[in-house]
Amino acid sequence: MGVLLALTSVAPAQAREQEPRTPHWRLTDTGTPGVRFRGLSAVGRDTAWVAGTGGTVLRTTDGGAHWRDVSPPGAADLQFRDIEAFGARRAVVLAIGEGEASRVYRTDDGGATWTESFRNTDARAFYDCLAFFDHRHGLAMSDPVDGRFRILSTSDGGRSWTVLPDTGMPAAQPGEAGFAASGQCMVASGPRDVWLATGGAAHARVLHSADRGLTWTAADTPVPAGDPAKGVFALAFRDRAHGLAVGGDYRADQASPRAAATTADGGRSWQPAVTPPPAYRSGVAWLPHRRTAALAVGPTGTDLTTDGGRTWRTVDTGSYDTVDCAPDGGCWAAGETGRVARLGG
Repeated sequence: MGVLLALTSVAPAQAREQEPRTPHWRLTDTGTPGVRFRGLSAVGRDTAWVAGTGGTVLRTTDGGAHWRDVSPPGAADLQFRDIEAFGARRAVVLAIGEGEASRVYRTDDGGATWTESFRNTDARAFYDCLAFFDHRHGLAMSDPVDGRFRILSTSDGGRSWTVLPDTGMPAAQPGEAGFAASGQCMVASGPRDVWLATGGAAHARVLHSADRGLTWTAADTPVPAGDPAKGVFALAFRDRAHGLAVGGDYRADQASPRAAATTADGGRSWQPAVTPPPAYRSGVAWLPHRRTAALAVGPTGTDLTTDGGRTWRTVDTGSYDTVDCAPDGGCWAAGETGRVARLGG
């Protein structure tokens, strides 16, 4: 969705992957300078949805030339942090917060009308992220309740939701939670695999389920934690084996060493980046059809890796909270002061 990343042509005899040209963001005019967009769903080069503060949801179908305000009515007091779209008409959006502030809304008509399909009634729960396996099956995650992360499940495209049993969920560490920073603290790949990222506790972990959230295993990552502001903030998997984790310390006056890690075994083990991003990063996405290229974003810039996350280099210094790429090659980023951009080469 957005401008396709420009690539040099490859002669048939050249089997190796060509390195992409240095990408750059092209800002679009959303007309919403007072909104921070942490929810983003890239549908294609032309169509994208963003969700943010003040209960705001915007949609474009012309590559960002125009944005339409399709916010659910009566949602001005809500904080939208994640959105998953399935085209120009269907989308599911998550509002975060304690108790009834955590809600899910769904639209089938491009945001002309919305249905509230879930409202949290447990004061102990705080939902952070959504992830969908396909157009019907999806999950939402809450910070731990009774010592375990809580998982909400849908099998009808977000029309109805059920809390899954927690018997297959490992115990949470003291202080462990997810970060509702970019809509990427839980991500899926393929029909059944899903991962969730944590921080705030002694170890920043990634939990993995291969059965749509019924049973989970946990693995420590080298991303620093040990503080409520530190941990893994975002994940991206290009298949069920190869994944990226980014994070750090979200406080602007604190350094974020070892702010990225990689896995090649589905999250069973994680290795630190040799050259990590220079600061906290809250969003990450693989570039479509590029097996080793990905982007990470945060308040101080955008970083590019072309070697599967081993090394990163800064390619833009603008502030973004989240990034997402569509299968057709279009990529978008969104963040504070109404900033939404699409990727060019």
